[in-house]
Formats: sequence, structure tokens, C-alpha cells
Amino acid sequence: MEINLISDTVTRPGPQMLKAIMKAEVGDDVFKADPTVNALEASTAAMFGREAALFFPSGSMANQTAIKLHTQQGEQLICDKYAHVYNYEGGGVSFNSGVSCKLVDGDRGMMTAAQVEEAINPPDFYHSPLTSLVCVENTTNKGGGACWDFEELKRIRQVCDVHGLKYHLDGARLWNALVAQNESAQQYGELFDTISVCLSKGLGCPVGSLLIGDHDHIQKAIRVRKVLGGGMRQAGFLAAAGLYALENNIQRLEEDHQRAKEIGEVLQKLSFISKVEPIETNIIIFEIDENYMGGDAFVERLKEKGILIIGMGQGKLRIVTHLDYTKAMHTALLMVLKEL
Repeated sequence: MEINLISDTVTRPGPQMLKAIMKAEVGDDVFKADPTVNALEASTAAMFGREAALFFPSGSMANQTAIKLHTQQGEQLICDKYAHVYNYEGGGVSFNSGVSCKLVDGDRGMMTAAQVEEAINPPDFYHSPLTSLVCVENTTNKGGGACWDFEELKRIRQVCDVHGLKYHLDGARLWNALVAQNESAQQYGELFDTISVCLSKGLGCPVGSLLIGDHDHIQKAIRVRKVLGGGMRQAGFLAAAGLYALENNIQRLEEDHQRAKEIGEVLQKLSFISKVEPIETNIIIFEIDENYMGGDAFVERLKEKGILIIGMGQGKLRIVTHLDYTKAMHTALLMVLKEL
């Protein structure tokens, strides 16, 4: 039995999701004529209390489109040093939008309103880039699935309003935060100019993300998506999986969170584990005592036992629980860890 805990993107559609995919009514989405895509976009927009949403093949493309909407070449966005838009989107901020990033040294990928305000360049000082956008990520991937304090997000919104900045949420794992913090999508919809959400992580879909915002932003986003090559034809087969996931796979994220905490409890008891980051959702980040073995060697040792995890650099290792990680797999993993 292979136990793949590299990411929550490794899931495959189950029988009911496959049934929904096969029954999907489709059309040509480039002409906005795919009824299932249209239904997914309308449903997601309504969930967040916003005017519109747009289906994308990836979360990175959705984020990059949002950045393009909110900035001009030569400007600057503010984000935490752990932000996905800076670390894991292939340099798209500069390549696609000609924008630089002002990095903030936050806590586990989360910065404060005071730090954001301090990072804003004086708008009349033409020697530095004009600050135009603030990007936050919830939950934080590199921060170990950490959930933002919603009150702090509101304070950052106030800073953005005072300084005329746009505010984008990379909500790739926002569903996990909503469940863990007992928050609502509506709360987030009221706070941000644009929000991206991913269907192919915790919700278990094969492909897809959405960008959510007002009508004008989404109309402009359609053009940017086209330029980036993101127009898809009979995408309703993918959208049908998204509709199924939104109806059936959100609350079950509690299982992933509980199993992640149980893995963390076992890791903390092992003498050769030097550190386990706080666990709030489905991501466990930990470090190995180098006197025991290197991180790469530990990954290989688990691989020999049929368990796949991933290194994140700087000695950090990552485990991610997900929809396809079963109770039997969980029991087997805990046993292997205890016997190491």
C-alpha cells in the first residue's frame, strides 16, 4: 500500500465525483456557452456574496491574473516572505505584470497591519516603486497550513483603504481555514477586492481554481486569462467535479485536520524530530535532528516503506493529509513512525 502525503493535490476523483463528471452538460466555455462552468462560477460567486467568478485551470493563473488586474508595470505589491505568489509561481509577478514584491518578515506566512503599513513606499517618492497591492495567503502553505486571525485581515483592509491599495487573497486552501476557524465565505467576500480559491487541493477535484470579484474585475480577468492561455473549451466536465466538491467535500476537511494533528503528536514524541510547527489544518512541517540523519535521507527511508513525503528546503519536511488518505493508511503511517 503506497501512502502519498506529498500534497493534497494528489487526490483522484471518487466514484460519485466521476459520476457527476460523466453526466455533465457541456458547451464551449471560451464562448461562455458551457452551462456547467457557468453554474460553478455563479454558485461560487454567490457563496462569497460577490457579483462574479471565473474558472481557471490553476490557482497560479488565477493569482497572476488578479495581480495583473490590480497593478501597472513598475509598481510593487506587498506580501509575506513565505507567500505563494512570490515563492511558487515561477516568477510570474515580474514576468506577467512587471511588478516587484516588497517582502515582509511575518510569522508563519502571516504579517500584521502595522508591518504592511511600514512596507508601503511613499507615493510621492518617485525613486521607489509605487505600492499598489497587498496579497495575503490563507491558509499559508509554507507556514504549515496556518490560519490568519480574521481581525488582523480586517485591520490590513483598513490600511489598504487609507492608502488606496487593492487587496487580494490567495485562498488556495481557504476552505481549510473556513472549517478550522468556523468562518464563512461571505466574511471574506466582503473584505477583499479579489479572491482565488482552489478546487484541486482539499476538495479533491482533478483540476481547477476560481477568481472571485466584482463584475468589472471578472470581465477584465477574462481577457487576461485568454492572454495567459487559460481559455478552455468543454470545461464543464471539470466544473462538474467542482460543483460536486462544493456540495460534499468541505466539511469533511475536519477529518484531514484531525489526522494531521495526530501525526504531529506522534512526531513530537520521537527523539530524532527537532521541531514540529504548530498544526491548525492539514499541513505538518517538521525538522529532523541532523545528528540522526539528513532530511533527504529521511524522505528516502520513508519511501522505502511506501510512504511519500516532500522536503521544502532549509531542513524542513512536509506531510499533507487529504481526501484519499484513508483511516487504514493513517493507522499504518502512525505505526511506521512509532517504529522508526
